Amino acid sequence: MKVLISAILLIITFISSPAVQAENMKKLGSMNVHYMAIGSTFFTPEIAKVYGITRSRFNGLVNISVLDNTKKGTPAKSVSISGKAKNNLGQFKTLEFTEVKEGSAIYYLAQVSYNNEETIHFDLTITDGNEEQQLKFSQKFYAD
Repeated sequence: MKVLISAILLIITFISSPAVQAENMKKLGSMNVHYMAIGSTFFTPEIAKVYGITRSRFNGLVNISVLDNTKKGTPAKSVSISGKAKNNLGQFKTLEFTEVKEGSAIYYLAQVSYNNEETIHFDLTITDGNEEQQLKFSQKFYAD
C-alpha cells in the first residue's frame, strides 16, 4: 500500500495541468528542498484517508521533502518545518506540517484552504538542528 501511495505522489508531481505546479527544488545550504502545492482533490478518497487529508475543491496540500546534499546519494533528512501562507489580501494562515516516513523517504505535509484562482504565498522555516533556512514560493490554486 505504501509503495502505491508513493507512486501516486510521484505521478502527481509530474502532472502538467494549469491547476498543478510541478515539483520544484531549491538548494538551501546543506539542504535540497523539494516542494509542491496541489489541490487535495487530486488524491483519491483512499489516499486522503491514509494521510488524514481533507478532500475539498477549496483545500490544498503542501508537500516538502528535504535531502542532505552533503552526503553521497543525497539521503532524506529529518527536519522541523513551520510557516505561514498568505493570500493577496494579506490574510495569513498558519501551516501545521506532519512528518511522513516511508522507507528511506521522508516528507512533510500541510493543508491550506483557498478560493478559486487564489494565489497563496508560502513562507516556511526549515530547521535541521544545525542550520535554519527560509523557503518562499507561491502557488495559484483552482477549484475543480
